[in-house]
Amino acid sequence: MTTTQQALLTELEPVVEANLNRHLEIAKPWNPHDYVPWSRGRDFAFLGGQDWSPEDSQLDDVSKAAMIVNLLTEDNLPSYHREIATRFGPDGAWGQWVGQWTAEEGRHAIAIRDYLLVTRGVDPVALEAGRMVHMAAGYDSGDKSPIEALAYVSFQELATRISHRNTGRASGCPIAEQLLTRIATDENLHMVFYRNLVDAALDITPNATMQAIAREVINFQMPGSTMPGFAENAIAIAKAGIYDLRSHLDDVVRPVLRFWRVFERENLDGEGDRARDELAAFLDLVEEKASYYDQRREERLAAVAR
Repeated sequence: MTTTQQALLTELEPVVEANLNRHLEIAKPWNPHDYVPWSRGRDFAFLGGQDWSPEDSQLDDVSKAAMIVNLLTEDNLPSYHREIATRFGPDGAWGQWVGQWTAEEGRHAIAIRDYLLVTRGVDPVALEAGRMVHMAAGYDSGDKSPIEALAYVSFQELATRISHRNTGRASGCPIAEQLLTRIATDENLHMVFYRNLVDAALDITPNATMQAIAREVINFQMPGSTMPGFAENAIAIAKAGIYDLRSHLDDVVRPVLRFWRVFERENLDGEGDRARDELAAFLDLVEEKASYYDQRREERLAAVAR
């Protein structure tokens, strides 16, 4: 870490402490076991019961794909912890936040997996095989600077919230929707924490922060993009409207940029101004692509109706 990056972390520490205290006041504790319909559970063949068959699941194929992607993404928590712990350190308010965030995130995979196993929503053998492959590969965001990491998670946490929320709605199961809504609430609070830090960084080092924001928006990928079958599942999820380019643009990127007043700020010059212009041009391209996909979806729906 450079001296400049360390100086920014030090200057942001009071903001971290204030937002950590705010988070602890707002966040409500919850128990994963409360959201799982345990009465629907039964033994698998290893204990004398019956192994999973496709007829056991009440989820459609798209809901299965979305739940698996969401769960395997949450499974990689050890890698995510390493990513933020190495950038923000174990001490002071930064270290306290890293620990709090990790503990809260840990509930998500526990609850989703318990729900899927008890309800026999997906093939547990395939699910475990996918977990092993994905976690063994881990997650590496590269050489992101601390401010790039903060910008990335501001978008990623909100994207995860939208994905969980829409998966719950699409599942057709009130219990799954209740569970994923609870998880989405966590993700939203985490997004607010990171978003507020970037907002403060825009006042402290506006040009460097704007460059980081532009890079992360332009190169954004979900942390689960390397899992087995992600591309195929992502296409199915997008076609169903659970999470697509339109969702990413209108529900994730644009709201966060508006909060930061990216296109209204007057404290930019040089590289910061150029990065903002590059970001604006990129958003125009994404809008064109999203509109094209919107039209294609309407055409498919119309064809089905006919």
